[in-house]
Amino acid sequence: MEWKARIRKQLLQPELLPSSYDTAWVAMVPLPGSPQVPCFPQCVEWILQNQQGNGSWGLGQIDSSVNKDVLSSTLACVLALKRWNVGPEHIIRGLRFIGRNFSLAMDEQTPAPVGFNTTFAGMLSLAIEMDLEFPVRQTDVDGILHLRDMELERLYEDKSYGREAYMAYVAEGLGNLLNWNEVMKFQRKNGSFFNSPSSTAAALIHNYDDKALQYLKFTVNKFGSSVPTVYPTNIYCQLSMVDSLEKIGISHHFSCEIKSILDVTYSFWLQRDEQIVLDVATCAMTFRLLRMNGYDLSSDELSHVAEESTFHNSLQGYLNDTKSILELYKASHVSLLENEIILAKIGSWSGSLLTQKLFSDGGQRISIHGEIEYALKFPFYTTLERLDHKRNIEHFDAPGSHMLKTEYLPCRVNQELLSLATEDFTFSQSIYQDELLALDRWHDHHKDDFCSEQVKILFWALYTTLNELGSMASTLQNRCVRNHLIEIWLQMVRCMMTEAEWQRSKCMPTMEEYMKSGYVSIGLGPTVLPTLYFLGEKLLGHVVKDEEYDELFRLASICGRLLNDRQGLKRESTDGKLNSISLLVHHSGGSMSIEAAKEAVYKIIVTSRRDLLRLFLKEDTAVPKPFKELFWKVCKILHFFYLQTDGFSSPNEKVSAVNAVIHEPLKPNVLIQL
Repeated sequence: MEWKARIRKQLLQPELLPSSYDTAWVAMVPLPGSPQVPCFPQCVEWILQNQQGNGSWGLGQIDSSVNKDVLSSTLACVLALKRWNVGPEHIIRGLRFIGRNFSLAMDEQTPAPVGFNTTFAGMLSLAIEMDLEFPVRQTDVDGILHLRDMELERLYEDKSYGREAYMAYVAEGLGNLLNWNEVMKFQRKNGSFFNSPSSTAAALIHNYDDKALQYLKFTVNKFGSSVPTVYPTNIYCQLSMVDSLEKIGISHHFSCEIKSILDVTYSFWLQRDEQIVLDVATCAMTFRLLRMNGYDLSSDELSHVAEESTFHNSLQGYLNDTKSILELYKASHVSLLENEIILAKIGSWSGSLLTQKLFSDGGQRISIHGEIEYALKFPFYTTLERLDHKRNIEHFDAPGSHMLKTEYLPCRVNQELLSLATEDFTFSQSIYQDELLALDRWHDHHKDDFCSEQVKILFWALYTTLNELGSMASTLQNRCVRNHLIEIWLQMVRCMMTEAEWQRSKCMPTMEEYMKSGYVSIGLGPTVLPTLYFLGEKLLGHVVKDEEYDELFRLASICGRLLNDRQGLKRESTDGKLNSISLLVHHSGGSMSIEAAKEAVYKIIVTSRRDLLRLFLKEDTAVPKPFKELFWKVCKILHFFYLQTDGFSSPNEKVSAVNAVIHEPLKPNVLIQL
């Protein structure tokens, strides 16, 4: 399929859009030893060839809207042409465009590139020095320059390392106001500053450095006659696409490519590659995706952002970058060990910052707010995959899109992603609908038998269902599994009988006795374990008897039992049934309140969920991955079912979710790009 081919190509070889802004700054670099000659004439030529009809430079065919990003890019291109005294007509058209839209520059409500007040005003000062005349009022020009002065006052009062990093990042807007020797400490091994061509070009213009020159030469040669806004950025681009493929439910189409990318990324992680460790968002995303795909990573590698204060010492922290904070928050939930204090700390402060951000924009919503709300309300272990996929398709966000000093759009196959995801989900939905019809027909066939006494109901339910499932499963597995299915039911019935006797005799078992029976009586055995035989892979007899298999079942069932107990306490107390919370309160002799008991039970849930996730992600174990995955998915379903209410006694609470996945067609929004 053509969609898949284009997605696969972008996934393996990310194609970056040219940045007019960064290309203009590279074009302004003089040839070493010949200050009147451009070092990169091909970039000057690119500027001449890529002006838009309205006189602007920007994303062109990708986005024709007028915004601060386009204003900034246009001014940079005008400066580059004026620097070498070429393209007088282009300069005039560019100045007229800036004049017509100059009011945007002072509009505080309009989204702006990083450091806009500094870089735009700095370029404006440079333009005035070059005797360029703007068709705008002097008071408006003075207003822009005043904004930079205010920004500089604020910057000079701040003595943090994050402030120094920020000033080096927007160096092109500060010029001679910077101590360029101090800026050099932010130079990376590849010669760049923050992997930013514009920052590197500005540094090279003011303070010649051979490594910086070699970086720019390599980058220009790589892309021909222009440069992107960030380079290198393969790790971030590829991981952003992998993340999006998983979020919209089409990663299974590219499993080989994703495995290859993650293997390479893991090797970079072990080498502490600068693309990862020096960018907070990339580091957090790498940690989350690698861990969730079974790679062995220590959370110690996130120690540099364990505290909010150390995060703010980074460039992203100084900018209070929302995407970086959100990535850290997501990463903090992928905890596999009991004492991962670093992840707990990150989760605490990042969650608080995200909550503050929801209420800090004066009612003005930004496009990422929806993702923040969803992440805070629904941790990944409480989401249903297909429901999640549908939401992400309907609120599709371009992978990796980000506003830096200019708009950064690393993915060029957004429509292909959306089209393939829509087709895939619609196909799955048709299967669900067919299965539901088959279930309805089965119910219609048997409904008269189910209107009799209770014994007859149980007989037909167990006899018919077990024989049908046993026959089908035995055929698929090429061995008789009927006895195993019967034993699963017998185990549950025995435990239910034990609990019925406790209730009848008003016996109060110990918590240990209760859990030994309760994790079985919750009923995951008959509802989940038979499904393992229908996953399309052979479930061998020795696997079913392995300790790991039992542990997977036990941990998932404990989560189900205790989640049910927390939300169903009122209902079960009314019915006279035992409950772990009421047992804890009873055996404490009155020293433990109901809320304290709920908290104690919640800690057991957290531990069991974490242990289950660790078992699921562990590679090369007795139980094959597809079978382990089912236990993890069931755990997520249980969290979803009991997240905010007692799903057992309130089925209507989940009707909308069922309808969304099975009945309601997709309604994709227009692509959201940050």
